[in-house]
Amino acid sequence: MSYGLAQARYASDAATTVSPARLLTMIYDRLVADLGVAHDAMLRKDWATSGTRLSNACEILLELHATLDTAVWPDGEGLAQLYLWMVGELMQARLRQAPQRVADCRDLVVPLRDAWGQAVQQLAGEQTADTAGAQAPGAA
Repeated sequence: MSYGLAQARYASDAATTVSPARLLTMIYDRLVADLGVAHDAMLRKDWATSGTRLSNACEILLELHATLDTAVWPDGEGLAQLYLWMVGELMQARLRQAPQRVADCRDLVVPLRDAWGQAVQQLAGEQTADTAGAQAPGAA
């Protein structure tokens, strides 16, 4: 098995075996990485790489938008609009070869990624505490 195929298989297996909350943080990590690489590629005038990474970032943002259930979380409407706004900004960045627009989007995504990551850690801590309490000797 080639290294590239093995790496793709590992990524696929990792995505199918993690919790939905952890998968969300992985998606945000990829979004931040794509935006960083696209920005750097634009600065180097590597339009092919920046185009590919901006395309990936837009696909991620559109998927995040499509899976955001505002019926369950009505306050998510602002986040849904932010996702769409960033897609528009990234498309304009690509058309106008404007790396600052990409950097601005990345600067918006990083705190979102960090907030989701903290929520996942907090949830994992609560689940661990619940499990430990249920298994503790003398627990009722």
